[in-house]
Amino acid sequence: MVQSTGTRPAHEGVIPRPHVSVLRILEMNLGFLGLQFSFGLQQGNMSPIYSYLGANEAALPILTLAGPMTGLIVQPIIGALSDKTKSRWGRRTPYFIFGAILCSLGLFFMPLSSSILMAASLLWILDAGNNITMEPYRAYVSDRLEPEQRQLGFLTQSAFTGLAQMLAFLSPSFMVYVLGMNMNAIDSHNIPYVTRYAFMVGAFLSLTTILWSILRVPELPLTPEEEAAIDAKPKGFLPVFAEIWQAIIEMPVAMRKLALMSLFQWYAMAAYWAYVVYSIGHSVFGTSDAVSDGFRSAVLANGEMAAFYNGLGFLLAFAMVPLAKRFGAHRIHAFCLILAGIGMFSLPFASEKWMLFIPAIGIGIGWASIMGNPYIILSNAIPPDRTGVYMGIFNMMIVIPMLLLAATLPFYYEPLLGGDARNVLRLCGVCMFCAAAAVWWVKTEVATADGAAMADHP
Repeated sequence: MVQSTGTRPAHEGVIPRPHVSVLRILEMNLGFLGLQFSFGLQQGNMSPIYSYLGANEAALPILTLAGPMTGLIVQPIIGALSDKTKSRWGRRTPYFIFGAILCSLGLFFMPLSSSILMAASLLWILDAGNNITMEPYRAYVSDRLEPEQRQLGFLTQSAFTGLAQMLAFLSPSFMVYVLGMNMNAIDSHNIPYVTRYAFMVGAFLSLTTILWSILRVPELPLTPEEEAAIDAKPKGFLPVFAEIWQAIIEMPVAMRKLALMSLFQWYAMAAYWAYVVYSIGHSVFGTSDAVSDGFRSAVLANGEMAAFYNGLGFLLAFAMVPLAKRFGAHRIHAFCLILAGIGMFSLPFASEKWMLFIPAIGIGIGWASIMGNPYIILSNAIPPDRTGVYMGIFNMMIVIPMLLLAATLPFYYEPLLGGDARNVLRLCGVCMFCAAAAVWWVKTEVATADGAAMADHP
């Protein structure tokens, strides 16, 4: 159980929370390790899996629609529902457990896919599980911590994201170079066995780490005022949609400003994840043939590079805590996005494997910031009683750019980018520069319980 040392001074109107030790903050975010291990496996392997099964490069954004579509539909609804949930297990916990089970099932069966349709269907299940868990998890951290500790809480999530994705990307290479597995050993559908075993490890971690977090750091009991507020809200799905719409209308100014940043930032990230393996295949291994040894080497090389920048992100996330306090999360995030843009734009110029790790430094710094600093700005700007729904709406700002990518890139991939994945990465770099410019003018604010906002950083 968490030991309370009393409460810290809270911003006016904000419900005081018990001060939480650093160890317990680490434990409460451990579930993010399993959740982000799953995302890391998707980022590093879904495009190759589709290619192993015969998919065309230009169709990749459409085939990966499961993530943004489920995020767009599921997360705002789940966020709003969790705001109104009262149960013996807590407000957010039922969603953690159900989502983790779905995620584990999707991970276990994904590498057993025998067709593009089967892989796409399993991706919908996997992403539904991830999205059911994600926003209640972020809301749980905001619920559990006092405003002064939220920077540490969300940047700890960022750190676990870096660690988890580092392990996810590195796991196939570990199996090949340490355990001695054959990277060219494939099943009858061209999917490597190392991919199969990595996904099974992810299925185990997805469930067990979530259970550890909620058992070690349970949710705080609702206060009488919070229970009364929940009881006063209408129940059912129609009121949920009405609540989402009303929240959009009353969206805090800082959150509206984050929307433009998210448009460029997540368009770039989605395109990067879909095409980085193909860029490496072209520039380093001279191939785009998905069933060639060179392409499988590109998959492993991307995993090692991604493990490096996620590991870097894991370390830098903690260093960003004092920097964000001193300079403001918006300024730090803008600087990190510029470095990420430089990394993405320059990555296609790498012609040797070792050269990949130089631009990966900038990408890692940007990724560490992406997973922490925007949520610091957001969590302090939104009213506490609407944390879940606003976290879900913020996710809409993440997935809409991904949907936009799927709707646009297949049409200009050949005529404008020459059918060359390296040009996609150069476009990603430009988008990151635009995102940096957009976030620079977002000020950090702290919301009170009645929805008013107070400036926290100039």
